[in-house]
Amino acid sequence: MKLSIRKGDIVEVLSGDDKGRQGKVIEVDAKKGRVKIEGINMVKRHERASGARNPGGIIDKPAFMDRSNAMLVCPRCSRPTRVRWERRGEKRIRVCKSCGGEAGS
Repeated sequence: MKLSIRKGDIVEVLSGDDKGRQGKVIEVDAKKGRVKIEGINMVKRHERASGARNPGGIIDKPAFMDRSNAMLVCPRCSRPTRVRWERRGEKRIRVCKSCGGEAGS
């Protein structure tokens, strides 16, 4: 599955408890069509201590969410936007549908 959202992009959450919040994409699972966003969709996990560095306990960590619930934020117009693909030379780039600027990082 080809996604228009990549690791490092800033996205806005469209639905759920974190609706309207923005965050940076830290991981993308293209096969399942899911994204993990920094500080969004936090879940509690019980982790066992492993050495002196990791004391263990109950920790908060971001969980995957469906890509349809996140929309790319254009760096030029600072609004959530859909993207279209354009060919510039040998490269295919993502272009913001509202302002026409290059979308993403």
